[in-house]
Amino acid sequence: MSVVTVVGNPRPGSRTHGVAVRAAEAVARRIGDGEAPEVVDLAALAPLLFTPETAPEVRAAVELVAGADVLVVASPTYKATYTGLLKVFLDRLPGGALASAVALPLLVMGDARHSLAVEVHLRPLLVELGATVPTPGLALLESRIPDLDAVLGPWADRVGPQVIAALGKRAP
Repeated sequence: MSVVTVVGNPRPGSRTHGVAVRAAEAVARRIGDGEAPEVVDLAALAPLLFTPETAPEVRAAVELVAGADVLVVASPTYKATYTGLLKVFLDRLPGGALASAVALPLLVMGDARHSLAVEVHLRPLLVELGATVPTPGLALLESRIPDLDAVLGPWADRVGPQVIAALGKRAP
């Protein structure tokens, strides 16, 4: 089983990156996956995403994401939604490319007023690409990052069984 996280923050080494990796690790533990999650950090791919030719690194990232069993898709909240960088990357995926994935949307935000963005904007994009999204997305306030274990533990406890159930219902 593969757990992959996509980080849509344009800054390398961002808080979103750290949160996404820890969220993917927490889910992997709950579903019994002992492997470290793979990470697609879009900050590293950003210059390549805007060229006319598809770079080998972008092609490899698209293939990794399309082949994931569990996909954590994380972004900071910009203008009350996910980043354009994340959208540009996900636009590289053909329709239905995530049909074999169980996806977990995650947005890091500075203001609780943007909490619905994870459900209103990011979830529909993942569903449009064919992903199964069995749980509510995680809307994480930046102010909670110092207490990340207190947030991620209960969240992973709640979503883990739903991810397992969704994985079990997939067509072989």
